Amino acid sequence: MALIQLQSSILKYNKHLQFPSFSSIPHQRSTILKISAVSPNAQQLIQSGKVRPILPKEAGTAMEGEGYILLDIRPEWEREKACVLGSLHVPLFLKDMDNSPITLMKKWVHFGYIGLWTGQNFTMINDEFVKQVEQKIPDKDNAKVLVACGEGLRSLMAISKLHEGEYRNLAWLAGGFNRASDSDFPAVEGPEKLQYATIGGVSYYFLQLLILLQAVGKES
Repeated sequence: MALIQLQSSILKYNKHLQFPSFSSIPHQRSTILKISAVSPNAQQLIQSGKVRPILPKEAGTAMEGEGYILLDIRPEWEREKACVLGSLHVPLFLKDMDNSPITLMKKWVHFGYIGLWTGQNFTMINDEFVKQVEQKIPDKDNAKVLVACGEGLRSLMAISKLHEGEYRNLAWLAGGFNRASDSDFPAVEGPEKLQYATIGGVSYYFLQLLILLQAVGKES
């Protein structure tokens, strides 16, 4: 089941590659190519058994019963909406703070094409990611690390980086927090539901409208 979820996540990501909004933005295209380049490696790690896929409904048991540490690699603005209590946080991507004329133009294009709809900031990869994880989880041989993001794609890239950094007990949250249910984790904090934390921008208001319509439909 988890391997099917892996294939589904990769297919979902490949569809994103066809969006003209990404292909017209050099910075975003570069980030996407980096993810695409490591996804086959992460897929091989999972299929070979070197990395364990764990479904969201199994994550609570893995954490409480098997001692897995949940490593949330989402950017700060997603984690602020909702996060699992007690999870560690090291973002794989950071907000790009460069305000040079070229970067500002790229940010403007990004906002016009996708930022307004998704609410996602213009980002850059965190070059200190593995080093920052090492500071929080120094025991690479024995620590069991469950890597998670919103949709399960960025965590594939993080897994590849951590495996290259000699972490040997890695697991992947298959499908990410987007696939989680309210009861999958012992405690969640934040103003939003965990499965909706990745959604932002205009799409967030469409989601709220949908939830409202569903609630009205149940009452009528």
